[in-house]
Amino acid sequence: MATTTHRAAVRAAVLHGPKDLRTQDRPLPEPGEGEVLVAVRAVGLCGSDLHYYEHGENGPNVLRQPTVLGHEPSGIVVGHGAGTDELPHGTPVAVEPAHPCGRCALCRAGRYNLCPKGTCFGSPPTDGALTELIAVPRDFVHPLPEGMDVKLGALIEPLAVAVHAVRRAGVEPGERVLVSGAGPIGVLVAQVAAASGAAVTVSDVAAERREFVAGLGVEAVDAAVLQPDPARAHALADPDGYDSVLDCSGVGAALVSGIRALRPGGTAVVVGNPNRPVTELPLAWMQRQEMALLTSFRYGAGDFAAAVRLAGGGRVRLDGLVTAEFPLERADEALRVALTDRTQMKVLVTSGGVGV
Repeated sequence: MATTTHRAAVRAAVLHGPKDLRTQDRPLPEPGEGEVLVAVRAVGLCGSDLHYYEHGENGPNVLRQPTVLGHEPSGIVVGHGAGTDELPHGTPVAVEPAHPCGRCALCRAGRYNLCPKGTCFGSPPTDGALTELIAVPRDFVHPLPEGMDVKLGALIEPLAVAVHAVRRAGVEPGERVLVSGAGPIGVLVAQVAAASGAAVTVSDVAAERREFVAGLGVEAVDAAVLQPDPARAHALADPDGYDSVLDCSGVGAALVSGIRALRPGGTAVVVGNPNRPVTELPLAWMQRQEMALLTSFRYGAGDFAAAVRLAGGGRVRLDGLVTAEFPLERADEALRVALTDRTQMKVLVTSGGVGV
């Protein structure tokens, strides 16, 4: 293994319980066979990180032991395990954090995001990327486009989520697409759908987020205008409605409003993690018009590579999404800001403690 650090430990942000994040030493990782060692330069904070930080759980997954958070890392290759020397030392990379078994039927079919034996950085009990160094399987390290700021590489993971969601929706050129929720994922989904040739509208309740979307040249509307008319609850859908709606808000009412705005035969895709079980779906109304309801989880084969190409080709803008940066030692503050400040888009935790 070639590496530039000889320290015995690295600093890491470790979650011990709800709102109990401590920056402490962890053992220095060593890359095994087929792995590379990455010096982390930036980690984007995601909704799942906030759920773990605030509640100690995210959906069915519960924090049961101290765990390093973070699953949206970018960095620099600084070491190699056996069989990985073809990736040059010093290469800027984005890191794909979800690692499947590679052997089950789902993995072999390219749907490794559904692998029942898979692990993901920052998903307890698997330690994540809010640290200085991580060892990563070579196949899940993606070189960044030439000239791209390595810190922006932390947005490749959420961009891959957007790519997968748009592919799940089957978006075609010329279609009308509604994206509900103008957080980072919603903004990226809107850009990917637009890059696919669709006419895109984004809805959100927050005026500042609608203004951000409008600055990207995408139509933005107040989510309130999409509220369905109770008097027309049983009326047929508008033939001129949207071809697909991608709900990135995680709010049940927003999903229902989006479905009501579909045309007959339209498709709804659940992208955002629901904040509570959605039970009010108008299933009989949807069945009458043969609407499709799909879900989207992480990313599958080819989605990360497509995200790198979209960012490298300038078809998706990443730079304006980063609204705050905090060093690793202030990771607790970064999480609190991301949790409470609705004006923020993407908050990054940065590290520069290990060189190349």
